[in-house]
Amino acid sequence: MRHKKKAGGRGVRVAEQLQKDLAELIARELRDPRLGFATLTDVEITADYAYATVYFSVLTGSAQDTEAALNDSAGFLRNLIFKRMRIHTVPTLRFKHDQSVEKGAEMSTLIDQALSRHSGSDENPIRSYRPVGNHE
Repeated sequence: MRHKKKAGGRGVRVAEQLQKDLAELIARELRDPRLGFATLTDVEITADYAYATVYFSVLTGSAQDTEAALNDSAGFLRNLIFKRMRIHTVPTLRFKHDQSVEKGAEMSTLIDQALSRHSGSDENPIRSYRPVGNHE
């Protein structure tokens, strides 16, 4: 989850429902060949419900192509959401690629590489950590 300020209690519920409905609609209704296998990771909705930023990660396909396909389909998806949800204002949708999944995988790979370099030595790499500087 993101740590930016979201709308209040009702806003959180609307964002969660929006995320659920969009995930279903994207899988069922969109036929754009640029669309990769995307997973919606979070929705941030403004307090006035005017805009919703929808974050996604991509398992297959290009993140840039998927983002373009989703943003090109935003009006169509908004119209479908309007028919499903019973709220006065359906937010304008903006899709953004969430890179946290990829960054987490990179960090995990780096940690694995560091640990494998030390696996041949008797020294535990975690216990052998010494901070740089004059700390006593």
